Amino acid sequence: MRRFVTNQPPETIRVSASRVVCDGASDIPSGAALGHPRVFLEIDETGFVECGYCDRRFVLIGGPADHTDHSEAA
Repeated sequence: MRRFVTNQPPETIRVSASRVVCDGASDIPSGAALGHPRVFLEIDETGFVECGYCDRRFVLIGGPADHTDHSEAA
């Protein structure tokens, strides 16, 4: 069986605060039972943090890990 390994997180969320909360199901209506325990995460000098449960990546807007193309902004 061939396994493919990717270095990309399953989901990246851009945030404006360095302290974030993740429960794995915040974007699912009434989905708390589908997620994981709520954890509070702190973004450090790298500009991002990944949830240890669901691997969701939180990127600080304007931080060193924010590689969004700003040229399209009007």
